[in-house]
Amino acid sequence: MTADDSFGRLDDDDYPAYTMGRAAEMLGTSQGFLRALGEARLITPLRSAGGHRRYSRYQLRIAARARELVDQGTPIEAACRIIILEDQLEEAQRINEEYRRAAESAGPPASP
Repeated sequence: MTADDSFGRLDDDDYPAYTMGRAAEMLGTSQGFLRALGEARLITPLRSAGGHRRYSRYQLRIAARARELVDQGTPIEAACRIIILEDQLEEAQRINEEYRRAAESAGPPASP
């Protein structure tokens, strides 16, 4: 990967650009909190060639949502489950909207 390729990836929400230390600093949390989210399988950071955890912006948004719930008193396991369910609901709503649009564009069924 060239330097130009690396700079282009910085706009990619899924590019693992942040080290664990930087991610924890950005979120105002501990590295242990990020490890706990990984253990709960809420986020799975990619690993660098040296084995260090790397986080994407998308993963940081998920971690920030978990932090928000934990700060409100929700146990971390419950916070992870809530976020997973929220994500599943959002995906189901997106699929339903696609089906609705497809049905509307197909028009009414032909009469026999």
